[in-house]
Amino acid sequence: MELTEAMRTTGTCRYFRPDPVPDEVLRAAFDVARFGPQGGNRQPVRWVVVREPATKQALADLYLPLWKAYFNAISSGDVNVGALPKTVTDADFFAEHLAEVPAIVVACAELDGLHPTDTELGRLSVVGGGSIYPTVQNLCLALRDQGVGTAFTTLLCIEEPKVRELLAIPEGFITAAHIAVGYPEKPFPTKLTRTPVDEIVYAESFAKPLFA
Repeated sequence: MELTEAMRTTGTCRYFRPDPVPDEVLRAAFDVARFGPQGGNRQPVRWVVVREPATKQALADLYLPLWKAYFNAISSGDVNVGALPKTVTDADFFAEHLAEVPAIVVACAELDGLHPTDTELGRLSVVGGGSIYPTVQNLCLALRDQGVGTAFTTLLCIEEPKVRELLAIPEGFITAAHIAVGYPEKPFPTKLTRTPVDEIVYAESFAKPLFA
């Protein structure tokens, strides 16, 4: 698959077929993903592939109450996610059926390999993710190249202590994301809706659009 096409069609898949994803497909995707950029080539990302039904159910049982609290806040108007109603409905279906996806990939990161430089700014620290999420996106693109869909979520990271115990994740590692993986029930999108480039790129400062 051509790279630009993969980038334009790797949306969030929330409806999966039950077909298992073969080991060779996963291996090929992880092989590509590991070349994602990271600080100092520390390669801090590790993966746990969960396919046992009981373990997937345990993760789903942790995920669902978190999602329902968020979903109810959206429904009541207390939280505005700016999403179309269908997107929210699809996300609710996904949460209800998370245990049924063929695989849940847990992305972990070694704390010693992360070097956040924004911890003293008095706001949310995000820089540490710079050595994690490019590699995660590589995985999603590599799976898309093989016709496999993904759904990336960080909601379950709230339950990290329980996930760590469930998956025997050692001290010194954090959970950075959970990715549902499987063959999509519906065709991949041919066009994803995103904000136009003219509205998100500026020249020299926020005051002047680059592509006016």
